[in-house]
Amino acid sequence: MNKITKESIIGDIVRQYPASVAIFRSHGMGCLGCPSASGESLEKAAGIHGIDVEQLLEDLNKVL
Repeated sequence: MNKITKESIIGDIVRQYPASVAIFRSHGMGCLGCPSASGESLEKAAGIHGIDVEQLLEDLNKVL
């Protein structure tokens, strides 16, 4: 994975970039171990949690 996108799967992001966990949590997404996270896109999860996906993407791509 070269860049995290809206279509990236949360479980894949967390596995490849463990430092992303802190960023997810800082945005209010603490349920990274739930079954949905293993197959849910970043955009879908952000929408469910009412999170600004663009800001989340910016912050996540800093871990690259």
